[in-house]
Amino acid sequence: MGETTVPANPQRIVVIDSPHTDALVALGIKPVGAAVAAANEGFPGYLRDKLDGTANVGLIASPDIEEIAKLKPDLIIGSKVRHAKLYQQLSAIAPTVYSVDTGTNWKEQANITALSVNRSAQMTEQLAQLDARAAEVGRKVGAAGTSVSIVRWRANGTFRIYGPGTFSGSVITAMGFTIPSKPWSEYSMIEPSLEHFGEINGDYVFHTPGANSTATQQTVTDRWGALPAVAAGRAFAVDDETWMVGIGVIGAGRIIDDVQRLVKPKG
Repeated sequence: MGETTVPANPQRIVVIDSPHTDALVALGIKPVGAAVAAANEGFPGYLRDKLDGTANVGLIASPDIEEIAKLKPDLIIGSKVRHAKLYQQLSAIAPTVYSVDTGTNWKEQANITALSVNRSAQMTEQLAQLDARAAEVGRKVGAAGTSVSIVRWRANGTFRIYGPGTFSGSVITAMGFTIPSKPWSEYSMIEPSLEHFGEINGDYVFHTPGANSTATQQTVTDRWGALPAVAAGRAFAVDDETWMVGIGVIGAGRIIDDVQRLVKPKG
């Protein structure tokens, strides 16, 4: 993408991918504009009160260049994997910084966001505190030797199982759980068809509803009663916005909260 000189203390920041939004809020900074995952959803519920007054600049997949320009930002933060083709347009508006990925390697995205606003030490401390809490809660609930399946229902009659390289998978494994091995894609997930719901084979199951996925979820959950986790009462519906969409320090903390609340300690 080339080299970019960013202001020492940017005041009008636009973020166009969710990991950077979470990271910025975690650092106590309110962006002047942020992109959203879906047009009818707005900002993630767990961040909404912190983004009061932040302008919606369109979808993460296709941010509105004109709306971004109207905000007169002094820094734009996005991701190469999503926004590479927009770099010239965005960098003509303001200095633009990209992470390489989004979701996977989410700590890198948090660190890039922090570096861009000259708050690397603060983010390093937050990530260390998060790791310590993940390990502590994992010990309390007996994560060692216990496996977890993370599932997101899809609208097209399929579902995704998330691996250790995904955001939620990385938080779960940081707690000491394992995720059953699968032929993971480059994004650390698989997408089986409905008849292969037996791939959901963790000791615990955490599942979230993707957009327009009610029919898919109903079809599987009507049939999956014999799965060990389901039969034992260890399958839990959790918030899609924190487990899948949020992606960041704050979202990771919410995942740990859910596990602490839902998983009964062994013994």
